[in-house]
Parts: sequence; structure tokens; C-alpha cells
Amino acid sequence: MIRAIDRKAFIRMTSWGAASLLIPSSGFLSSDIKIKAVAFDAFPIFDPGSIFKPVNELMPAQAKQLIELWQARQFSYQWLRGLADKYKNFLDIARDALDFALTQSKLNPSTKERELIMAGYDNMNIWSDVIPALQAINKEGLRISFLSNMTAKMLHRGIQNSNLTDLFDLVISTDEKRIFKPSAEAYQMAVEQLKLKKQEILFVPFAGWDLAGAKWFGYPTFWVNRSGSLLENLDAEPDGSGSTLNDLVEFIRRHNKN
Repeated sequence: MIRAIDRKAFIRMTSWGAASLLIPSSGFLSSDIKIKAVAFDAFPIFDPGSIFKPVNELMPAQAKQLIELWQARQFSYQWLRGLADKYKNFLDIARDALDFALTQSKLNPSTKERELIMAGYDNMNIWSDVIPALQAINKEGLRISFLSNMTAKMLHRGIQNSNLTDLFDLVISTDEKRIFKPSAEAYQMAVEQLKLKKQEILFVPFAGWDLAGAKWFGYPTFWVNRSGSLLENLDAEPDGSGSTLNDLVEFIRRHNKN
């Protein structure tokens, strides 16, 4: 089963340029069905650059190359373990991938420095538009959840650190079922836990592979394009796209008024 995909550094992840707020739908977002919940991947909410801050501080000359190698290896490990049914959780795989990347880069930081690098995941910062956007979505009467490959502990820590506790109704981690997106079983978790039809849940991805997986599953999607890359050639287009969460809010309001 395909569960994850190799990708380079989060900050250069595959996204589509925000050429327009509304683009042709692939057929899932019917005007007859109102959006009742929004399920977010982690990174439309958390700025991945904050995760890599310790790398940039500890080894600035090698940081860019190390981060790219680390993240590429991390997601290839998820991919391979998913295919082989040899599951490890997101954080454990991140640690294994970091060790490989450091060795490959001929770097040998101390145990304390390695822990400082991994601690970036404990100190994720949110994007500046997150709180007002989530407040606006909440006022529209929609439920808000995560649907992420990160562990629940990681997501809850990020929520608490960023004062988002009152804005999230549900935290869904694929770790609960020991799988990774883009497995259809992973996307099904939001349907089961939100107790809604898939057409009533707007999924908000950060990466192109996650967009494709959600569309293949049957979710309407809004791609928050923060990095402005090309759409992947995976026969899947988002129902809407924008560069910020403010664009997401407008998309929801426009659709639910129809």
C-alpha cells in the first residue's frame, strides 16, 4: 500500500502557484453540499522553517544541504516502511533519517546537539495568518481538525505551544492506525471521527502528494500554496487554491453561500 512519498525540504515542497483562488473542480465539491468541517495537514498551520531553526543555528554552512537530505530520506523511509509493512512513527523515522543525513554529510554533532536538532519538532511555530483564519472558520460554524502523519503528541504539543487549544475540535493522527497518508485508510479516519460524509470535509494539504491522495480518496480540497511550486502530474487538481489561509476562508464563505 502506498502511504507516503519522498520529498525534499518542507520549505520547497511540491505546491501549486496561487494563480487563482477558484480553479476548475474535479467534481467532488458540489454546490449542493455544504462544507461542515475542515481537516488540515500539519504544515498549512505550522511553519516548517521553525523546525529547522536549530540546524541553521548549529551548522549554518551545511544547513541547507543537510535539511534537504534529512527530509528526503525521512519521507523515503516512510514510503519504504509503508510498502514493507514495517511501521515506525513519524518522529522515530525523522530521527533515523537525521542520523543517516548527518553520516552522509560527514557531520558528527554531539548527542546534545542531535537532541537540539530533533527538538525543533517540539517548538513548531504557526504561520502568522493561522489564528485569525481559524477564528473565522469557527465563526462560520465549521468543525476544525488535523489529519496528519505526525503523532498525536506532536500535534497536541504544537497546539498548546501556539495557543490553539480552543480552535481545534479534533486531532487525528494516522499513527493511531500505524499508517501514513496517502493511504486511503488514513484519509478515511477523518470521515469516521468527524462522522461526516467525505464530501462535507474540506481537506487542506501543504504538499502536492497529499493533495493528490486526498482527491483520489474523494475529499474536496483547498491547496494553501505558501511556496508557489508547480502542480504535480498526478491527475488531481484542487477545488481551490490560494497563498494564505485568508484565501481559504474566502473560499469556504463563497462555497457555503451557494
